[in-house]
Amino acid sequence: MTQHSGSTSDELPAGGERSGVRIRRGSERDAEAVLALIDSAIAWFVSIGNVRQWGTEPWSAHPERRARITAMCAEPGSWVAEDEDGQVLGSLVVGDAHDYVPPMDDELYVRLLVADRSPRARGVGRRLLAFADEQARGLGRARLRVDCYGGGSGKLVKFYESCGYRRTETFSVGEWPGQLLVRELTEGPASSA
Repeated sequence: MTQHSGSTSDELPAGGERSGVRIRRGSERDAEAVLALIDSAIAWFVSIGNVRQWGTEPWSAHPERRARITAMCAEPGSWVAEDEDGQVLGSLVVGDAHDYVPPMDDELYVRLLVADRSPRARGVGRRLLAFADEQARGLGRARLRVDCYGGGSGKLVKFYESCGYRRTETFSVGEWPGQLLVRELTEGPASSA
């Protein structure tokens, strides 16, 4: 893990264009803020006609999804990016692969990545992925993997590719098209710009 003066391993400044953004351990207490990020993303998806990625209803309105996000926020690999006022701008959860994806040896899996779409959060998703690189390297892992929505315009897959991930295989969960991507850590650090 990168060392920063005056920081503990549970609270780290995030490099990049916006000083004042820090990454800290997430917890169950962050679930409402993370759900708000997801709900905001869903509203934006609906506004652009993308109704298949996460549906059309706020996740906070569904008890099973609320419980799932709350449990993820409590996982040891839960991290949040926040501004100097403590406003959560993004969430990252890393750990084991989801049940619908076969695990791979020597990996750290990006289980959740969501960021605020506002201008003040610009670059937070990339910085969280760069932070995931640091976490994986610190654990001696050889790779990171992530899955994402593989339908629509393909912009989400292209985002991960721009962060150093490459497509490996497609899959489906019901009618939801997924794309699995991998980032071999021998390929150098992810861009956090």
